Formats: sequence, structure tokens, C-alpha cells
Amino acid sequence: MKLPLLAILAIVIALSAQAQTVNTKSLATRVELHPIQSLTLSDQQFLSGDRAAAKPVTVSGELRVAQGGGKLPVVVLMHGSGGVGANVDAWVSIFNAMGVSTFVIDGFTGRGLVSTSADQAKLGRLNLIVDIYESLAILAKHPRVDPARIALMGFSRGGQAALYASLDRFHETWNRSGIRFATYIPFYPDCSTTYTRDTDIAAVPVRIFHGTPDDYNPVASCKVFLERLRAAGRDVTITEYPNAPHGFDNPIAPHPAVVAQGSQTVRNCKIREADKGVLINEATKVPFSYQDTCVQLGPHVGGDPEATAAAHKAVTDFIRALFKTG
Repeated sequence: MKLPLLAILAIVIALSAQAQTVNTKSLATRVELHPIQSLTLSDQQFLSGDRAAAKPVTVSGELRVAQGGGKLPVVVLMHGSGGVGANVDAWVSIFNAMGVSTFVIDGFTGRGLVSTSADQAKLGRLNLIVDIYESLAILAKHPRVDPARIALMGFSRGGQAALYASLDRFHETWNRSGIRFATYIPFYPDCSTTYTRDTDIAAVPVRIFHGTPDDYNPVASCKVFLERLRAAGRDVTITEYPNAPHGFDNPIAPHPAVVAQGSQTVRNCKIREADKGVLINEATKVPFSYQDTCVQLGPHVGGDPEATAAAHKAVTDFIRALFKTG
């Protein structure tokens, strides 16, 4: 059946208009899926450096090589308790459009997990740091990656991992790549735990983004940690948004925020590392457990378009200046 000329023209025009709506700058020139040989281990095993007792696991990472020639800067992105979500996808498009490649780690699927929100004990909180360091080993030898220009960005549980991955002690024990990150960008991390030597961090910028009404991972504990880091002479800042709930940069999150039914929060807990890597509940002086009374349920999550736009600008301006991109 032959289509009339006018019908063909109409189809061509429609397809052309559709193509024009796509931001071609955000399209990767190449997409690669990489297996990451990592470990599944408890927080105590991580803190005590017990590699022998850990269980080998293969997780994965998606490298999107941005447009541009030569070795490019990369942002490594680490998801939160719900896995890789829409906020990560949105950041990938933003960075790729800047000519910055991205490496998204999926620390859950290879471990048979979908979410840890309702049961954070399913995976050690520090476990994702091992995945992060192992991603550096992949990126360090990639021909399209500039190893001196790799940033780490994480969200919630992944934000906690991104923050504490900066500790010199953890690099010394677990980072076998031979390179380090040029900056750390945690979004709404949990800062309720005090670790041994936790003010000895990498001598690079750490930029935390958080929200005042966040009742999942309250910003107050991060401010306390910030002051200790500043007292130690570290380059750390917190950008705080007055109306931003937890997960505020998710473009499809509900607005206003809603209760995350069944999700666990340690917002009322104070946890400290003791001897042999044991995490102690400071209120009870016994090893911390997600059965402790300080662990509560039902924090709020939601989006904030205004804070998201401001964070997009702040982060992209920072990355452009740091990596000297156009």
C-alpha cells in the first residue's frame, strides 16, 4: 500500500519535531556495562579490615561515555536504599550534556536486593564503599577516562557511602585502584555514626547537599560532623535547602512529601565505633541493632523542584570549575 505524498511529509515532519525535543548533547557516544568484583560483608568486617571473611559478589556499573574526545572526566554515582532511581537518571543526563561521563553503580541487583528501606540490616551500611573503590579500579585503566578527574556522588545510603569513602583509613584498607577521587558530593547522607579517625579525610573538596526538614537523615548530625572536619582543617561545606525533604532531587517524587511507610530511620540514634570495629549504641552502650528503640519508622520523602534546580546549578558550576570543562 502506497502512502500519499502529503501523508509521508506529515510523518517526516512529526518525526523531525520529535527528534528536536531530544537534548542530543546528553546522549552518550558509548554505553558500557561493567561487572564489578566486590565483597558482601558486615560493617564490623569492613571496619576491622576482615577481607578474608567477606563473601565475593559481582555487582555492576554502567559507564556512559560523554561526547568529546580524549580522556574525559567522570562522575561515579551511588544509589540509595531504594536502588538506582529517577534522580540518578536525571543527574546522568545533566553530566553527560556537560561532556562529563558517568559511572552508575548498582550495588543491589547482584546481591539479590531490590530495596533495604524497610530492613537496613539486609546489607552493611558501609558495604557500598567497597563497590565504590572497586569501580575506581575499572575506571583507572579505561582509555576514555581521565583518572585525575573522577568525582564521587551519592544519595542517602549512597550519600553516606560517598561521604565516608573519603576517609584515609578506608582508602588504605580497601582501595586497591592506585587512584583517588577528586571530590566527594554526598546528597542527604546519614551522619549519625562516629568512626575512628573520621576527621582524617582526603585533601579534596567535600560538598554536602541537604534539606532542613529532612526527617530521614537529619541535617543536624551532619552539621556536627562538619564542625569537627572544619576544626581539623578539611575543605567541607554543607548547602542546606529550607524546604527540601529527603530525596528532594528526585524529579518524579511526590510534592509535597509523603510518609515512607515502613522505612527505617536512625535519626534518633547516636552510634560510635568501638574496639574491633563494633558499632555501639551510645545510649545503651551495647552493640547497635536495627531492633534498637532509637530506630524509628515512617520518615518523609518527596521532591522539591526549587531546591533541585538550585542543586543542579550548584553542582554543575562546581564540577565545571573543578574539572575545567566548558
